Amino acid sequence: MKNKILLAIIFLLVIILGIVIFYEKEHNYYFPMPSAVKSDDNPIIIRLLDESTGIISNVNLEDYIIGVVSAEMPSSFEVEALKAQAVAARTFAMYKKNTRNFDYDLIIGVKDQAYKTNEQLLKQWNVLFFNNYLKIRDAVLATKNEVLTYNNEIINAFYFSMSNGKTENSELVFSEALPYLKSVDSSWDNESLDNYSYEVSLTRDDFCNSLGLSCDDIIISDVVRSESNRVLSLKINDVEFKGTFVRSKLGLRSTDFEIMVLDNILIKTKGYGHGVGMSQYGANGMAKSGSNYQEILSHYYQNTEISLIS
Repeated sequence: MKNKILLAIIFLLVIILGIVIFYEKEHNYYFPMPSAVKSDDNPIIIRLLDESTGIISNVNLEDYIIGVVSAEMPSSFEVEALKAQAVAARTFAMYKKNTRNFDYDLIIGVKDQAYKTNEQLLKQWNVLFFNNYLKIRDAVLATKNEVLTYNNEIINAFYFSMSNGKTENSELVFSEALPYLKSVDSSWDNESLDNYSYEVSLTRDDFCNSLGLSCDDIIISDVVRSESNRVLSLKINDVEFKGTFVRSKLGLRSTDFEIMVLDNILIKTKGYGHGVGMSQYGANGMAKSGSNYQEILSHYYQNTEISLIS
């Protein structure tokens, strides 16, 4: 009897496996992994450098954007936010491709954009892979070939995770004043979000060593903030530092920080990221409020237009 039950279970599993394989083949997302590019397309190729291996791979632009959106933005975000991210990522990619004179166009990681292959996403999402992939793929393809332009030129479309309630002027972070990257309200980024406010505690020695200071005493003075409340400069033991330098050396989430000298050094931050361009959580907040991706992009990238890659 047990053998008959076992055989019945095996037979049923074989039938289910056959149905799954047939279904996946019919919907064109069986292995090899799915692609956004059709056989009759003439895709733009991105030369992608993996610095960890030194390997440069050729990736179709739209497939690359799917990998970027999947790595840069939670798949649970609103579809209009995913579309906005797709356009921003594609714009950033094309800007780099058009201006970078190397044997590669973009680097995987924080120097340019995060990116994950389908195989990496399968390991990350597991059984949710196809649902998440198809959601993001559809968002990317809904904006296919769309980029942001200013005076008919593709812009440098910076973006980041979460603001402190406002974005920042580009010249205060990247030393270049770009007319489409001005500080705007991003009130969708607020205390209702997880980790909007964040605290980190450092020993006095770790704090001083990271900044190259003597640690006999620690005195914070002359804190200068931008209109968005981010630290532009401050003095620590009469040594002047830029806020961006302190953030980098101490690994802080943002330059909206407050340093408290206690037994240890307690630092409170608001937001996450450099603050220039589109806030990803702000974009999701706008989408939840009913804004479409065009409205999201026009808010964060002032006076720009959505154009098709020529």
